[in-house]
Amino acid sequence: MTTIAILGAAGNMGTRATNALKNDPDCELLYVEAGEAGMEKLREGGLTPTPMEEALAGADVVIMAVPDALIGTIAAQVVPQMKSGAMLMGLDPAAPYAGRLPVREDVTYFFAHPAHPPVFNDETDMEARRDFFGSGQAKQAVVCALVQGPEKEYARGEAIAVRMFGPVLRAHRVTIEQMALLEPAMAETVAATCLSIVREAMDEVIRRGVPAEAARDFLMGHINIELAILFDEIDWNFSAGAQQAIAEAKKVLFQPDWKKVFEPENLLESTRRITAI
Repeated sequence: MTTIAILGAAGNMGTRATNALKNDPDCELLYVEAGEAGMEKLREGGLTPTPMEEALAGADVVIMAVPDALIGTIAAQVVPQMKSGAMLMGLDPAAPYAGRLPVREDVTYFFAHPAHPPVFNDETDMEARRDFFGSGQAKQAVVCALVQGPEKEYARGEAIAVRMFGPVLRAHRVTIEQMALLEPAMAETVAATCLSIVREAMDEVIRRGVPAEAARDFLMGHINIELAILFDEIDWNFSAGAQQAIAEAKKVLFQPDWKKVFEPENLLESTRRITAI
């Protein structure tokens, strides 16, 4: 039996972790909330809050389901109270990459992050097809990193992550540096930014007179086929005209050195901003 304390148990991610783990016969859950509002929400859901000190004294694993900006502050309070050999599990790489975790060598640091259900999938159930975040209906991958601790602890952390983010397609082991390259650098700094520009492009053609429904239908269809081409889902290529348009547009839309966002110094600065109070 593994005793797991969930910090921020009434929040969105805490609720997700609770729902995924509360019926697991191998887990005993302790629900921790700092404020009365959070504790009342737990009680309304039929859960009994556990005081922080009591939970930390007994927990084998402490899951930090708290906002990125608070992880450093909360970890500084939590880690000294954890029992020797316990695991601190985080759900985002920004804090450890930014150096926000306190030094304590007899505690394991393990971080896991969901990839979210993929665009190309084999889901046939409509609820699963509409499960964009990965809320227990659609399959998704997860990435895991053992930041510090005995090698045998990786298996324990991955097993909890797979149950928490299930159903899981694949669990990938990466370093915390690689996880930070995936997010925030690749998924947020680059992909989310570019997609926000795509949305702005749709809004702009609508502003210029294209019917909104026509613009959305046209864009959604083109995104579908363009993703299929770019990510090798089909054996096809862009037309010569499209390739020329892409090459010319990159010079206008992007700085020549845009890949500098992946350089260690820029990634460190990004994660420090994310985790700053």
